[in-house]
This record gives sequence, structure tokens and C-alpha cells, in this order.
Amino acid sequence: MLNGIFVINKPRGITSGDVVYQLRKLLHMRRVGHAGTLDPEVDGVLPVAVGQATKLIERMHTKPKAYRGRGRLGLATDSYDLDGKIRQQQKLTEPVSAQTLQAAMQTFVGDITQQPPIYSAVKVNGKHLYDYARAGETVEIPTRKVHVTSYDLTSQPVFAAAAGTEDFDFAITCSKGTYVRSLVNDLGVKLGLPAVMTQLTRTASSGFTLAQAVALDTLAGSGDPSQYLHPLDEFFSDLPQLTLSSDQWQQVQNGGWLHLAINAKEAALSYNKKVKAIYRAQAHQPGLYRPELMFLQNN
Repeated sequence: MLNGIFVINKPRGITSGDVVYQLRKLLHMRRVGHAGTLDPEVDGVLPVAVGQATKLIERMHTKPKAYRGRGRLGLATDSYDLDGKIRQQQKLTEPVSAQTLQAAMQTFVGDITQQPPIYSAVKVNGKHLYDYARAGETVEIPTRKVHVTSYDLTSQPVFAAAAGTEDFDFAITCSKGTYVRSLVNDLGVKLGLPAVMTQLTRTASSGFTLAQAVALDTLAGSGDPSQYLHPLDEFFSDLPQLTLSSDQWQQVQNGGWLHLAINAKEAALSYNKKVKAIYRAQAHQPGLYRPELMFLQNN
């Protein structure tokens, strides 16, 4: 039984669910799940948990995500990317300076309220927004609070005078639930111009980066997919690590609480060099820790 995380470099043209389906077939395992959906035309980092690591998926979502992409001024679509129908065009008669773009981007840094695109998987009354859009039905799009850590121009924008458009490259670090397409659209609103996202790559998610990602074809052709597996222990490298005694291990297997000589909110407890549990401190009982996550079969 494999227990850990595959960091997949998802190609464009397939869904995140397709990746999970292919891994289930390749690994002959059912306990497979991804952390953070990527749209079909977005490529990059897609962490996929297998075995005991599927218990981590909610936690994997809490770590920041990073993207690099490209936007275009002068054009807007209903989906906020090039897959949608054009809803506004406005030829630029002069370029927008890099300084103006960067200053506008900075207004979105911090805690913001964002409205997802109508073509998104957000659910309203049990139905995806994209289902309402495809059916031509109107619906009130909910807003959500997200956090943008950084939103920066990464190169000089390129103005196409004949087309009346301007392309710009950007990098974003943000919390889960952030729609980068919306950030590009809203940047245009801030500038008083239509804007659309034309390309996007996720460069980091769940603590993993694009440099650590492997292509599905490479994984399938390797003969030994486990060589690309990141042990679930790696996910907890930022927590205090404690090795359990035999007596403590017996207590952990029974779900017992432990007195630990540490001062931390959480600790990763290991036995036989494998993380077996995450224990959380009790606020009003110093030194007493209770089970938070259990990985007893992490062998």
C-alpha cells in the first residue's frame, strides 16, 4: 500500500478528475484524491494524495498557491478566459505603462472580497455556476473572502497598436478559493478597460513546487511509480518531530492522550521512522496533547 503524495505536472486539456482516474488505474488503488482543482486549460502543480495521505487533503488546501500567467487588455469574455464568449472589446489607443499596471495590481494584495466567474465550479443551491451559465439561467453569484499575498507584473507589457491590445505577464501567490481569472478581470475594471486571462500555470501548491512535479506520462512509463512518491511525513516537516517510545506507541494506537515535554500547538509523532499521528495541544492543560490526525497504517 502506497501512502504519500504525487506532485503531478498536469497538462492542459484534461481535468483534475482525469488525473485522479488515471492514477487509480495505474496504481490499482481507490484511495486517491487531488488537492485543489485546476481548470482543464490550466497546467502545473496538482498534488494528488494516495492511501493514508488522503486524510491530509483538507490541510493541503490551507497552504498558499502560486501562479504565473498572462493577461490581455482590450478584450473581456464571460468566462474571464479565452474559452468564453466575447462580452466587451475596446481598442487601446496607447499603451498602459508597467508602473500603472503594477500599482493597480497592488490594490488587490491583502484580504479581499472576490466574485467567482459565472463559468466556475462554485455551487449555488446545489448546482454549479457553469450549469446556470450553460442553461442561460440567471443566478446571484456569491462573493467570497480570499487572501492575495502578492500580485506582480513579471515583464514589460507588450502593446500591439494594430490590434489595440496589450499583453502582460504576472505572478500571483494567494489562498485557496482564489480565482485568478477574476483577479485579471477585476484588474481591467480597476483600469477602466476590458481584460481577460489568456494563459495560467500553477507553480506551487500544498507546499510543493513545479520543480518537484512529474508528468503523468513519465509516471506511467517509469515501471515504479513509487520512486516519485513524496512520503506524507514530508508534509509535516515544519512541525516538531517526536519519536514515540513503545509504551507511547501503544497509547497512540488506542487513541490515548499524551503528556509531551514540548511547547507547540501541534507535534508529529513517529514510530519506526514513520509519522503515525499528529497531536494537538490542549489550550487549558499545558503539556497535554490529544489525537488530531492518525496515520497508523503509514508503513
